[in-house]
Amino acid sequence: MEKSLLDTDMLSEIIKAVNTDILIKANRYLTQFGKYTISVITIMEIVEGWQKRKQQQKLEKFLDIIGKQEILSLEFTGAIMAGKIYADLENIGKRIGYPDCMIAAIAIENNLTLVTGNIVHYQRIQALGYNLKLDNWRF
Repeated sequence: MEKSLLDTDMLSEIIKAVNTDILIKANRYLTQFGKYTISVITIMEIVEGWQKRKQQQKLEKFLDIIGKQEILSLEFTGAIMAGKIYADLENIGKRIGYPDCMIAAIAIENNLTLVTGNIVHYQRIQALGYNLKLDNWRF
């Protein structure tokens, strides 16, 4: 298993603790690396979800746990790459949201595999020639 960046959907699945395949791989990852690696974009998306649902207790629990993980920011060069990815996808009519472009850029910039359930979605970025490595813990 190599060091990876968890996409928002995968971290949500880990929090829900329903899919045993994901939980087995997540626990194996924690044993090997000691913490998850996530992006500030994922934090924003999860906080947004709990805030919208007015789930203050769950939000506070999440914020307590997340502070113990490895958090990666979108740096200057990553922001440039995210903008290029977004524009390139828009130019071919296969646009995805800004957050996903930023998460992909963070994974690429840090040479990390992006663990996501949205493989087909992110393969659009690979098809453009970006060096994005993908893995799906659902299988």
